[in-house]
Amino acid sequence: MEFMRTIAEEKIQEAINRGELDHLPGAGKPLPPDELANVPEELRVGFKLLRNAGMIPEEMQLRKDMLTIGDLIAACQTDVERKKLQLELSAKWLRYQSLMSDRGWMQSEAFTDYQREIQHRLTEND
Repeated sequence: MEFMRTIAEEKIQEAINRGELDHLPGAGKPLPPDELANVPEELRVGFKLLRNAGMIPEEMQLRKDMLTIGDLIAACQTDVERKKLQLELSAKWLRYQSLMSDRGWMQSEAFTDYQREIQHRLTEND
């Protein structure tokens, strides 16, 4: 794989020499923060692959679903409907806790930070 890196670096240097990279948008500005900075190193490649494929990990989908159900519960007008949604929310929460426990993430400080960041992103207003 070293030869691929060498070829890529040569192509980049050739483009620099031709001036093709002189006026790119964002030139001279710092790079934006890494979105996956709080994701454990061993999970980053997998998360990037899933994101690029338009997929999200099951635990993230569960978190999104739980937030949506919470909003629906807040808007419920009947006790029957509210109880049904609360049961659905409980089932999703149990599945989420099971996933986190099975993966050993509940004890990880990096996961706690990541979970906080995901919660913020899911609940922030656009």
